[in-house]
Amino acid sequence: MPNGSFLELSIIVTATILVCSVVRLFKQPLIIGYILTGIILSPNLLNLISNTHNLETFAQIGITILLFTVGLHLDPSVIKDVGKVSTITGLGQILFTTIIGFSLSLAFGFDYLNSIYIAIALTFSSTIIITKLLSDKGDTDKLYGKIAIGFLIIQDIVAAIILMGLSSFASADLSNGIGVEMLLILGKAFILILLLFYISKHILPKIIRYFANSQEFLLLFSLGWCMLLASLFKITGFSMEIGALIAGVTLSASDFRFEISSKVKPLRDFFLVIFFIQLGANMSFSNLEGLLLPVIVFSLFIIIGNPIIVMLLMGWLGFTKRNGFLAGLTVAQISEFSLILIALGISVKHVEPRIGTLMTLIGVITIATSSYMIIYANRLYTFLSKYLTFFEFKNRHLHLNENTAEDIELILFGYNRIGFDILNSLNKKNVSYLVVDYDPKVISLLKQKGINCIYGDADDIDFINELDYSKVKMIISTIPIVEVNALLINTIKEKNSAILSLVVSHKIDDSLLLYSKGASYVVMPHFLGGMHTANLIEVNLFDIKSFDLLKQDHINYLELRKLAGHEHPSNERGYFYNRI
Repeated sequence: MPNGSFLELSIIVTATILVCSVVRLFKQPLIIGYILTGIILSPNLLNLISNTHNLETFAQIGITILLFTVGLHLDPSVIKDVGKVSTITGLGQILFTTIIGFSLSLAFGFDYLNSIYIAIALTFSSTIIITKLLSDKGDTDKLYGKIAIGFLIIQDIVAAIILMGLSSFASADLSNGIGVEMLLILGKAFILILLLFYISKHILPKIIRYFANSQEFLLLFSLGWCMLLASLFKITGFSMEIGALIAGVTLSASDFRFEISSKVKPLRDFFLVIFFIQLGANMSFSNLEGLLLPVIVFSLFIIIGNPIIVMLLMGWLGFTKRNGFLAGLTVAQISEFSLILIALGISVKHVEPRIGTLMTLIGVITIATSSYMIIYANRLYTFLSKYLTFFEFKNRHLHLNENTAEDIELILFGYNRIGFDILNSLNKKNVSYLVVDYDPKVISLLKQKGINCIYGDADDIDFINELDYSKVKMIISTIPIVEVNALLINTIKEKNSAILSLVVSHKIDDSLLLYSKGASYVVMPHFLGGMHTANLIEVNLFDIKSFDLLKQDHINYLELRKLAGHEHPSNERGYFYNRI
């Protein structure tokens, strides 16, 4: 890179740091800072960006690595893991947003092709931003958080498929007719994917294990594999983006996929920064005529209309208005995929350049607004709760089993983790109990076993108030979230002050806080585990035979839990926490 280009890149990075520092003060996602940096340095203002060729190259690398990392987490088993509600909500939101967005685009006078691109771009929400915000709030493990992350996965899959299709079709030679060309594309794609499936199944695992002996070598191999397939697909008439995505998919079943993703992520983030800066720099404010009203209407549709669509779908599926509202807020912005899609459309001359300006402005407005909406979601819900009853249809999930006992003596919130052992003890004591859990799989399993259960979220004040505590003697919460347990204790004590409350905590300060709120006893699994281990050592010490007996008993216990379907769901969460 010439010295001038290096100096220019240094200025860009320095300016980005300064702008993003200001953006962080207002608790906004850094993507807004990147776009604003591009606008400030563009010819429209300071005119400090002259060598756009290098920026375009870096931006292309960023998109390629982004799709590679998306592919890493598109294991076919993902669809099964995200569940029915996430699949229906994700696909339903995409369908309705596309239809409404297309209609609005036509109403504003955009032609059919531009309207199609705009409509599709409006459907996608930012997985990176939402996952970060939910993680910062500690809500990734809550019911609405799990559902939201689930339908964001569905959106990512659909977005990847659309990008693949558009980029392939854009580079196709239509002189032989659309039908013939489509058959050729499908034929080549089938052969390539079949070949790569065989390689990923039988050859790649051995190669990866070899390279995994060195962290640097694993990173080098991953990038090399990404670039090799990106170039191969480019040569065969597809696009680099498709090749990068498929490269990621071929590694998605590998035991090292999370490690590869974590190694590649810093590179991806840096080059994506350049992509968004370039996006801001390419915005033309000379062609804003006629775009102001569409920007306002489309932004309001995303901020208000998208959440309403999700609330209607989740209400129809039987979820509470609170979970529908909180999940709905996560789709109140457009995605980085939306901007990439429009950039692709402009590059192949499907889309007018001014549509790029339109979508970038919508992105800045919706991302900024939705970030505050998600951060202050609980306050918003409290304010709007009385107006949201319309979105809570017949709530199938809140009805008890037909065989539920009328006189409930104990309520168990959260079945997984230690709940399995608690129920075994309760059954021995002939206690009449009710299990509350927010995992549909757990509820389905309990119903099959004839266990009294109810589907609900312990973090939902409306749900907690619906339960009858008049004859309840004890509540047990296995949920290790201090705010949830404090809410349970406060709410239930108001209903029946004589109820005993056993809750779980992982921190000493949280345990002391829960005791101050009125908890009868706080279980700390880590400390209990340490005491149990110490007791094992004290009683058995160097007795090999005793440990062999203990070992066999433990294996039998673990196999029993696995057979019963009570395995800890950490495998599912591993995907969500590592996907960005």
